[in-house]
Amino acid sequence: MAEKVLVTGGLGYIGSHTVVELMAQGYEVVIIDNLNNTREDVLDRIAQITGVKPIYYKGDVCESADLEKVFIEHPTIKSVIHFAAHKAVGESVENPLEYYRNNVGGMITLLGQMKKANVERIVFSSSCTVYGDTDRSPVDENTPIAEAASPYGNTKIMCEDVLRDESVASTLNVVSLRYFNPIGAHPSALIGELPLGVPNNLVPYITQTAAGIREQLTIFGEDYNTPDGTCIRDYIHVVDLAKAHVVALKRFGKMDDGFEVFNLGTGKGNSVLEVVKTFQEVSGTDLNYRIGPRRAGDVEQIWASTEKANDVLGWKAESSLDEMLRTAWDWQQTLK
Repeated sequence: MAEKVLVTGGLGYIGSHTVVELMAQGYEVVIIDNLNNTREDVLDRIAQITGVKPIYYKGDVCESADLEKVFIEHPTIKSVIHFAAHKAVGESVENPLEYYRNNVGGMITLLGQMKKANVERIVFSSSCTVYGDTDRSPVDENTPIAEAASPYGNTKIMCEDVLRDESVASTLNVVSLRYFNPIGAHPSALIGELPLGVPNNLVPYITQTAAGIREQLTIFGEDYNTPDGTCIRDYIHVVDLAKAHVVALKRFGKMDDGFEVFNLGTGKGNSVLEVVKTFQEVSGTDLNYRIGPRRAGDVEQIWASTEKANDVLGWKAESSLDEMLRTAWDWQQTLK
């Protein structure tokens, strides 16, 4: 019998790509998603790629009853991959209470229902924002957790603290994956990043500007201490990231500790201007952009040391920046 996995936020950007990779590896997937930042037709798109429509519940991880129903109806769920969370740095600065309620409160509710259902394995969707505005890159997993630069980053720190404490107090096993900056889309162009409303992340704003949906892209700040003055990030293809979650599930049973963390990135930093210029090259499109003031909560520069994920998990990012941006543009063009 195929191992059954609950994926919270499984119709979202990273969640949907992970569901595809899980199904390709023979897992049976159950999804819960409240459609806060996605659409239900993603379910049909997943089915087009995989040939199978995953089990889906419209529900909210902040609601105990929604989760309880899933665990009662699927008592063979062995593991949870937890994506369901708000994820925009700028939005979190403007609306911190909602971020703490949803991201921290939702995970605590999930852990309570997991304990009730005797589910002891969780892969957590964390973030490089836990390292704050660090002055050392590449950052490895031993880099000190810093004061968060945004409420979003703080929710990830708090969630990791809760998970670590619970793993000590109980039989919970946790693999926390600290993402750097996922971009791109599935090569089929059937699923990709689908922000509802105005995008908060760089690449969907780039592709929407190129497609004429947005009038102009604003680059926030050109006076950072970087080679071209714009922020530097470690951009990773969403499919590479999704595959890491499948590998993380296989880590259970071999863990050195009840709580393990891994950085997921390419180990290379690219500036915002580099991304813009690379996109123009791969798409053959001139992008209308301007330089604006710095944005609250943005970290100047950060990229990953990926040695631990490479060595312990046997996982490595494979896609180039060109490929990431080409798939993002292919996806955008299907949305016209």
